[in-house]
Amino acid sequence: MKTRSSARGEPRRLGNMGLLALMLCSLVALSLIRARFSPIGSTAGAEPVIKAEDPSKAAVATDAGDNDVPDEVAAVAAEESKVGESKVGEGKVEEVQPKPERAAAAIVVDASKPEWKTRPYCRKHDAYALSHVKEWSLKPHPSGDGDGDGAAPRCTSNSSATAFVLSTGGFTGNPFHDYTDVLIPAFITAHRFAGEVQFLVSSYKSWWMSRYIQIFQQMSRHEVVDIDADDEVRCYPSVVVGPTFHKELGVDPSKAPDGVSTVDFRKMLRSAFGLERATATPSGDRWDIRRRPRLLIITRRASRGRAFMNERAMADMAGSLGFDVRLGDPEMTSDTSKFARLVNSCDVMVGVHGAGLTNMVFLPAGAVVVQVVPYGRLEWLARNTFAEPSAGMEVHYLEYVVQLDETTLSEQYPSDHPVLKDPMAIHKQGWDALKTTYLDRQNVRPHLGRLKNTFLQALKMLPHGRDD
Repeated sequence: MKTRSSARGEPRRLGNMGLLALMLCSLVALSLIRARFSPIGSTAGAEPVIKAEDPSKAAVATDAGDNDVPDEVAAVAAEESKVGESKVGEGKVEEVQPKPERAAAAIVVDASKPEWKTRPYCRKHDAYALSHVKEWSLKPHPSGDGDGDGAAPRCTSNSSATAFVLSTGGFTGNPFHDYTDVLIPAFITAHRFAGEVQFLVSSYKSWWMSRYIQIFQQMSRHEVVDIDADDEVRCYPSVVVGPTFHKELGVDPSKAPDGVSTVDFRKMLRSAFGLERATATPSGDRWDIRRRPRLLIITRRASRGRAFMNERAMADMAGSLGFDVRLGDPEMTSDTSKFARLVNSCDVMVGVHGAGLTNMVFLPAGAVVVQVVPYGRLEWLARNTFAEPSAGMEVHYLEYVVQLDETTLSEQYPSDHPVLKDPMAIHKQGWDALKTTYLDRQNVRPHLGRLKNTFLQALKMLPHGRDD
């Protein structure tokens, strides 16, 4: 950053020597900062700088150069202090400085405000997730004109939109967490701005953003910015730091600032991916093939665990009940739109507990999701992740709990082993032991007779085949 000596009355030679020494120190300090700062998801660019100005400006930049901003600034910073609870602060934001010792960045606010820190990601209680999210500091700083020590950089781009800083670090890459931790909270936070919001994404992953770019384009009229690599000084009227979380895979209308719900989020998804069916209503033509309800079986590779070992027999049985059966593995395609359209064309979706069931967000209202719960007393996990969110999506929910003779664990352990006889003893060993045993090493083979009863129950919930 450009600096000037304050000793204006010293002899010129002494001043030049001091300036040279200061420049050398600055280069050494800068090299140390660059060596220690490595943003998640990007290795290019300098540390981020964010600032906000007067009632018409606010700024974000990644390089603090020879620039300045007007003195008066207005901004809003929203922080999630923990899952389900957020703080909102108002102040004067002037610039963002890096915090190299922890690869952090700072939004510099009005000097009258106390300093506070945040990681713009929802799971505040999860140390592992937060270790993959860059920390931001909001700290007091006096205004400057860009010509002296500590002055803020000049804006190179102005916008009337609100800036929204969020992270795609943490657990992203798992579809359940993509929606629960980032996409739905972003929708809750951004919806009230009616598109006049620009996403400034930290821990940016290009492959992740390409998967969900249609969703961000529905929430904003502005391009998404990789804030860790951007070298512009972008100016905005206000800044929101961190998304608002309500609950797993859903929106609580009573907490939303503008009363939006999960139904509104799903409507937005239909627009984003061009999904045709809002409801699970069959075609009015009795001879149309769409009179047959379509059932989708979510498949998984056996090596990953929680795979159906008899999926072909399941498909044949479902077909005998009158279903038009499809099989699909969401992990085998990088085209989110294509898989979303497949799910939306279906009336029933069945899968073993896992991230693949997150695709229920694309089902039409009135459809049925069947969660197959692996052996091991995992009903609580099934309830929190997919059973409870289904109501907000206006989707019927059915559950099929795997029994001892339907799990491949019975082939791996003796009959008196605690894994089979006392699953709660494994639970008490912690999440890692539970996950490894009952989620990673278990595949399932549902009894076709029992499963047939579940499919018949799902069929009764649908309007297909009923005489009008």
